[in-house]
Formats: sequence, C-alpha cells, structure tokens
Amino acid sequence: MEISAAGRLEVRITAADVGKRVSVRRLGDPRVTEQKFTDTVGVLTSWDKGVLVITRRDGERVRIEESSLVAGKVVPPTPARRRGPAASYEELARVAARAWRPLESERLGEWELRAAAGFTRRANSVLPLGDPGVSLDEALTVVRRWYGDRGLPSHIQTATGAEGTQELLCAELERRGWVREVSAELWVGGLAPVADRAEGAGVVLSREADAGWLARYQRKGLSEVALRVLGSGSSVWFASVPGEGDVPAAIGRCVVDGRWAGFAAVEVDPALRRRGLASEVMAALARRALEEGASAAWLQVETDNAGARALYAGLGFGVHHTYHHVREPEGR
Repeated sequence: MEISAAGRLEVRITAADVGKRVSVRRLGDPRVTEQKFTDTVGVLTSWDKGVLVITRRDGERVRIEESSLVAGKVVPPTPARRRGPAASYEELARVAARAWRPLESERLGEWELRAAAGFTRRANSVLPLGDPGVSLDEALTVVRRWYGDRGLPSHIQTATGAEGTQELLCAELERRGWVREVSAELWVGGLAPVADRAEGAGVVLSREADAGWLARYQRKGLSEVALRVLGSGSSVWFASVPGEGDVPAAIGRCVVDGRWAGFAAVEVDPALRRRGLASEVMAALARRALEEGASAAWLQVETDNAGARALYAGLGFGVHHTYHHVREPEGR
C-alpha cells in the first residue's frame, strides 16, 4: 500500500485511472469478516457515483464504496511470472484460436466472428483482439445479426488476468446484460519437462482421430463439422493408449504451431485413472512436438477440474490468464 512520508496510508488513485491495474485497501465489513482491512488487486473498470469496480484476475468483479478506501495505488500491469515461458495474451489467444478453427469466420475490425454449426463455444464466439472499428453498440448489433443469420446464440470470448486482456470490455458487456456462461484458465509451461515426465511407451500417434479415439472422446454424437474442427491446426497429432476392445484406455490431442504445443482432449478411462496414463499420453505428444521444433506448451483447464489441475501443476504448468464466454441475454 502507498504510505506517505508521515507514515500514513494514502489513496493515490482517481477515476482517471480506470483501465489500469490497481491495489487498494478498504475497511472490512465486521458483519462479514473479522479482518479490519481487505485488500483487492485487479483492473479498475469503473469509478462512478462513489463506487469503484475492480475486476480481479479470475474475472470476479468487486464493488467497493469510495468511502471505505484507506489506501490505493496503481501497480505494474502484470506481476512477475513465477513459472512458464514468457508470452503476451494476444500471442496465446491467436495460437489457441489457430488450434481450434471454425468452419467460417468474418472480420469486424480487429474482432473475429467465428462459427462452426454450434460445436463448442470456442469455435462459435467472437474473438475481440482489439478495436472493432465501430462503436461497441454498433459492433454488438453486427454480432447479433451475424450469429442470428446462422441460427446461433451470440457469444463473445473475453479474458482477464494478464496484460492486454479485456477487463473493460467484460465490464461493458455485463453492464449491457450479457451473461457469463463458463470460465476456464489457460496454463503455460515448458515442453521438455512434459516429455521427460514419462516414457510414453505404448502410446500410438496418428494424424487423424480414428473411431476408437472418437469413442473415448467425451463429446458424443460427433458430426462432420466436429471432425473438421478437431482436425484443424497447423500440425495436429492424436494419441491413443490401446485398451480392452476397440476403445482406447486414454487419448490426447496436440497441435504444434511454431514454438508452441497445445494439449487438449486428454482423457482416461475412469476405471484406469491415477495410473499415469495421462502423463504417458502427454509425454509422447510432447516428444513429437519437440521434434517439430516446439519448446513451450499451453493448455486450457476448467477451474473445477481438480484432477487435471494437479496433473498439470506437477508438470510445471501455471496459470497465464482466465478466459470467459459471455452470452447475449435471452430475448434481446
């Protein structure tokens, strides 16, 4: 916290600091917590009528009464990274988008409208990496019409928690009634430690997802559209560990794109979990990615997937940012 020469806490932020990353201390509510003070760090997304709104790393919005502030200051846009390769949000967002391509897309300024007949939100949402070239209300009108013409709901993929993410856009969408449907985190890590974690023995790699791989994949009733999305990417590999019958014991998918290797669809037969099969799958895919020149890895994981999070943390991955899919309110 900011302390004056006289040793007193000071509030050194104003409404002019909206859009900046700040750290504030406020008086705690004795009805809620025994702590006298509460600290909040995040992006100041609004300061209006005596109320501050700060968006934290995970996308949570915290409302703070101006009268409760005892200290505050602007802090660096991103904290020092403790683990994982250095990367900007925009670089990772573009790499992740190339690894899961829609069937059709259209540019709106620096926004990309994406559609794939409804298969996954990632392939059927707007990726807003910059200025749409028109006002936000006009952009949302275009988005609504574009997805409506395809019989799809309007989704926008936003992110929080790293330099260059979209806390202000998140706040504006929420103010207009858009609803956050799901959030997940993008983790990054070094590729070599993944390859060294296990032998990768018995893992079969293929350029295509065969019937067995698809039988293990958690999404059922896959259409031709889904198969095209799964096969999209600059260099796609599918991994399988043979099991009893025609269904593999474990599967995984990896897309190699320059220095990055993106892991997805790592799934294990529930009866065979905690036997290291997921590590074997990832190790085999990581070795292939290293052979193709990659050195860094990324993956996406939901916040409530405790098993996956423990596995990836053990492999040296750490959170880079959180992303959210928000949907236009019903009846709009």
